Amino acid sequence: MQQSFMSAFYKNFLGNSPEWYKLAIISFLVLNPILFFLVDPYTAGWALVIEFIFTLAMALKCYPLQPGGLLAIEAVMIGMTSPDQVMHEMVVNFEVILLLIFMVAGIYFMKSLLLFLFTKIVTKVRSKVIVSLLFCFSGAFLSAFLDALTVIAVIISVAVGFYSVYHKVASGKETHHDHDHSHDHDLPDYNRDDLDQFRGYLRNLLMHAGVGTALGGVCTIVGEPQNLIIGQQAGWEFIEFAIRMSPVTIPVFIAGMLTCVLLEKVKWFGYGVQLPTNVLKILTEFDDEETRNRTKRDNVKLIMQGVIAVWLIVGLALHLAPVGLIGLTVIVFATTFTGITEEHQIGHAFEEALPFTSLLAVFFAIVAVIIDQQLFTPVIKWVLTYEGNMQLVMFYLANGLLSMVSDNVFVGTVYINEIKSALTSGQITRDQFDLLAVAINTGTNLPSVATPNGQAAFLFLLTSAIAPLVRLSYGRMVIMALPYTIVLTLVGLITIASGHLSDTTEDYYKSGVLQHHSEKTSDAAPTGH
Repeated sequence: MQQSFMSAFYKNFLGNSPEWYKLAIISFLVLNPILFFLVDPYTAGWALVIEFIFTLAMALKCYPLQPGGLLAIEAVMIGMTSPDQVMHEMVVNFEVILLLIFMVAGIYFMKSLLLFLFTKIVTKVRSKVIVSLLFCFSGAFLSAFLDALTVIAVIISVAVGFYSVYHKVASGKETHHDHDHSHDHDLPDYNRDDLDQFRGYLRNLLMHAGVGTALGGVCTIVGEPQNLIIGQQAGWEFIEFAIRMSPVTIPVFIAGMLTCVLLEKVKWFGYGVQLPTNVLKILTEFDDEETRNRTKRDNVKLIMQGVIAVWLIVGLALHLAPVGLIGLTVIVFATTFTGITEEHQIGHAFEEALPFTSLLAVFFAIVAVIIDQQLFTPVIKWVLTYEGNMQLVMFYLANGLLSMVSDNVFVGTVYINEIKSALTSGQITRDQFDLLAVAINTGTNLPSVATPNGQAAFLFLLTSAIAPLVRLSYGRMVIMALPYTIVLTLVGLITIASGHLSDTTEDYYKSGVLQHHSEKTSDAAPTGH
């Protein structure tokens, strides 16, 4: 009986995760107290960070919330940090938590408009190069005003919709019939080649849009969660954040768009797959049917969602309220004016955001350990021994390399806290702090497209329902992201190393576009560290 109980307990532990993964997590949980009490707290702290990065890298084996949460709970229990320090980190970054909870949910109620627009792009534009460019640009534009996680969720919904429509019709069923598009057993052999090609086409669009979210996400304070954290610590609002990033983000954006066009032209790295004629015909007929069946109420819903989108952009640009509160207004407006009144209808909107919000709270627990154990202090001190542009380059590279294997929110949070401490202690000037904040933000956003675990949006794509349908594996994502990784990283590095960032920022000061921090009436938000 005892053995049976233990066997059942072990099977329940982390569910269907591989045996070796379960043993790895158990080993970590056993090792950490030994290192902390018998070896050295500093060593134990670094072991915890590496273990946490491991859970992020292995996200396909198990969502990082559970194993990462166990590691964080244990760290608090053995004294690596305290509940008060974890709570402090969450309170300091509360606006980021509100962003994820309310903004992602708000956009959920605007999916009809976004699905409508993307469907028109695919069915009306014949050039694959232009379609790819539009998906990449749309991903960038939307991510500049929304968060990248929300945007990629919309793109995934579009792709699943396209795939399910074709798969159903190709299987010999009408569009209104029930159908399981995850199985190909009803699909005739003569349709399988079209389906394989269609999968390649959707993979192309998903990757272009995913990279687009990185191109747009780096530009504004709401594009990525770590942007908001960095902007808060620097005391920047929406417009100032975008202006300070622009010397790097504008050249990178142009390079990213040119790379998109080039990849579709040369057909390298799995790009350049065309939409099969039969698939285009089915999707066009479906869109025409949807248009015919759209009622006056449906059209009014689309119009109102467009009005709400304008409010969203204006509210963010003018910083009329904290980002999370603007997201809450979107929920209120979008449900009020589209006829959604029942609690369970509203509840579905929060399903996408809350798992990642919980994971972000675990991030902050790990950050609390890093702060209490001063894990990054030696590295920061070493990087701060450099001066001028070389200091910016070193921060950009350090953030970029770590963001390739870890999560960029995690990396950005740690580094901005450390340089804020350096500013408070007088190690760097305010002007240098502002330049370093730009280097950290671009460093965490651009090179991190290299791997799915580097970008939250990429990880969300990899673990979504569409990935297995279009055969988008971890390895394939890395290969398809490689040309973008090289171009974006190098253009960002050249821009920073050349002194363009420093020179342009100084020009902004002289022209009055930006003010030196000492000239402002209010200081940056304190960190409490």
